[in-house]
This record gives sequence, structure tokens and C-alpha cells, in this order.
Amino acid sequence: MCLAVPGRILSIQGEDPLLRSARVDFGGVVREVSLAYVPEALVGQYVLVHVGFAINVIDEAEAMQVFEYLRQIDRMSGTGDAGTP
Repeated sequence: MCLAVPGRILSIQGEDPLLRSARVDFGGVVREVSLAYVPEALVGQYVLVHVGFAINVIDEAEAMQVFEYLRQIDRMSGTGDAGTP
């Protein structure tokens, strides 16, 4: 199973569209992500990330809905440790 997780772009580094990267916040966890597939992405926008690559720019409402789905899955699993964006 593959999963893409939404995160909010905090900052962008690089000028070359194929080499640009971003610091992305995943509900408190910040990771470096490649923007090669979404050169149009801007600071403050949400992106779907799969294995270190942003694969799509999404709006905030869609990102919040995905976070809610993840919280529901976490509650059903009984672990109770899903983060809050």
C-alpha cells in the first residue's frame, strides 16, 4: 500500500526547478522534500508527499480532511499517537 501525506511548505531552497527542495511541516515533524514534480509550489501551500517527493499541491481544506482521516484511523487502531497539524 502506498500513502501520500500532506504537509505545509515552510521554506524553499534552490532555483533549478528539478533541484528545488522544501522544508515541509507534517503536523510538527519537519522534513526536507523534493519539489521536482511540483515546480509551481510556494511557501505556505500544502503538498502531498510520497517517499520524499511532493507529488501534488493541494488546498488547505483537503489537507485538513486527510489529517482528520488519519486521526480516525489512529483512534480505530487504539494507539492514540497521531499528531495534530
